[in-house]
Amino acid sequence: MSEEIHEIQAHHAGENGKSDYGAKDIRVLEGLEAVRLRPGMYIGSTSARGLHHLVYEVVDNSIDEALAGFCTHIEVTLNDDGSCTITDNGRGIPTGLHETGKPAMEVVLTVLHAGGKFGGDGYPISGGLHGVGISVVTALSEWTTVTVKREGHFHEMKLARGVVTQHMKTFGETTETGTQVTFKPDGEIFKEGTDFDYDTLKVRMRELAFLNKGLTITLTDVRDGATHQDVFCYAGGIVEFIKFLNEGKDLVDPGVISFEGEKDRVIVDIAMQYQAGYSESMYTFVNNINTVEGGMHLAGFRNALTRTINDYARSNNLLKPNEENLSGDDVREGLTCVISVKVPNPQFEGQTKTKLGNQDVKGIVDTIVSDGLRTYLEEHPAEAKEIISKSITANRAREAARRARELTRRKNALEVSSLPGKLADCSEKDPKFTEIYIVEGDSAGGSAKSGRDRRYQAILPLRGKILNVEKARLDKVLNSDAIRTMITAFGTGVAEDFDIKKLRYYKIIIMTDADVDGAHIRTLLLTFFYRYMKPLITEGHVYIAQPPLYQVRKGRQKYYTYDDVEQDKLLNEIGRDGCAIQRYKGLGEMNPEQLWDTTMNPEQRVMLKVELTDAVEADRLFTILMGDKVEPRRKFIEDNAKNVSNLDL
Repeated sequence: MSEEIHEIQAHHAGENGKSDYGAKDIRVLEGLEAVRLRPGMYIGSTSARGLHHLVYEVVDNSIDEALAGFCTHIEVTLNDDGSCTITDNGRGIPTGLHETGKPAMEVVLTVLHAGGKFGGDGYPISGGLHGVGISVVTALSEWTTVTVKREGHFHEMKLARGVVTQHMKTFGETTETGTQVTFKPDGEIFKEGTDFDYDTLKVRMRELAFLNKGLTITLTDVRDGATHQDVFCYAGGIVEFIKFLNEGKDLVDPGVISFEGEKDRVIVDIAMQYQAGYSESMYTFVNNINTVEGGMHLAGFRNALTRTINDYARSNNLLKPNEENLSGDDVREGLTCVISVKVPNPQFEGQTKTKLGNQDVKGIVDTIVSDGLRTYLEEHPAEAKEIISKSITANRAREAARRARELTRRKNALEVSSLPGKLADCSEKDPKFTEIYIVEGDSAGGSAKSGRDRRYQAILPLRGKILNVEKARLDKVLNSDAIRTMITAFGTGVAEDFDIKKLRYYKIIIMTDADVDGAHIRTLLLTFFYRYMKPLITEGHVYIAQPPLYQVRKGRQKYYTYDDVEQDKLLNEIGRDGCAIQRYKGLGEMNPEQLWDTTMNPEQRVMLKVELTDAVEADRLFTILMGDKVEPRRKFIEDNAKNVSNLDL
């Protein structure tokens, strides 16, 4: 594989060296042409994620109206014709004449970097700061219709692929205000499909309702002749968000610690709660934007939390004089926290808005958290003692984990050969061109080792049961032979020692049997990766192999199918008479050649890339499926049983 890649790279380099490059090659893209030519630059991708981003862009404009104090209700409707309608009761897009000579409404809908968020008092706090939102939506939609209720009248415009097809017309009378946007995504852009997923939108709408106390968001699906609706409105705001996140968890204290404050026009809203588990769940937002990389607001919170808890523990003799201070990791063990700040002029690091850079916010959050948490601890001594006791226990376990972690640190490549998992390494040393298959047991491992391309494919068979890390502290996790084997093979370290730069294999491929046991092992592995090696998932290194379910032989021809639907389609095409059908119950039933042809050959294999689209929902699902509480898991099974297929009993 690496040889082929190097050859391709060399080939392209040669071609580029021969080509002429001059002034004639410089192209200037006019208007929204750039958006249609490079949509990924504006919405991230043209996959399902980018498709749903169109909805978020329009909704964010309505949310900005709510932040400004003018919008109380947002309605999102999925229509039967494949379009989506977003309606709010805000002030409405301005319709007066702009200095360009066009109605302001037309400028907003057709010009990049045009909006009310670049100065003035229209939006003192807003999430959408790049001014590309709704114009990008119109550019990437087959058609768009926008209706504004403002200044006593209705105002309507229509566009197709960013081009105005009906200039603004004014008609009727109304006493209401607001904006309604209906758009149909363009199939020429979204080639993977233009069908909105209700559950994906539901997660985001619910999150926005939590973050905007008292705002009502209605999500309605009227497709296929049926109506499905959810209404989200949370008077308690992020306090209710915390209760939602910790549903099904054993809590140190059923109450939620919360405090708000404002300084220099920065509004800070924080809610936190300790649960009996060991994982830390931190969610940070700036002007409703999920800052997945944290930033200054998170740094301020962490500093204040660690200092305040240590100060309280010292002053109340909960820490002995000869004991060291608790670390940040100690005081955050089992903590679920939501940090939401509203900042007039946020400075984000990068176009993706994932990390807040405002230095002043750090000090503001630090002060508000210190004051609020100190007051809470002094007023709730019993709960304070529980929190500090948990932190002290975490501190002692962390020292044990440090000793266990030393066993996983790889000094040289030769150490791997002695590992219990018996890693069969590849010859290629550049991680960019390598992949490792994690397989269950020696039987599948033997076939995989014989069938692989040893130049770039490594095989790691795991023996014994994989530990459910959701129910274990790090020191116990690191005493698991199977987990220690994986950590050493990957080379990255684990938990706070994790370093993605040391990853030895670009692709980590989970290859298990297509049955219930195989699914269970996959879930256990994903739980471990998510809790202790999350960048493996967030940076796109984890895959799930899809071995075929059936082999069909007819004459000298062999066919492989991956589910019952594909199997029926094949049999209808080739005819059912004279077919010999084998259903694979496990990878061990395949010989090395079959395993290579069906599951390991990059030119033919089918793999699923593990992606983290919503951290909140992922955290909840891991807790439900892998935690101690039975009732939430039973409810999940009952709610989703109808969606299960290919279940082996």
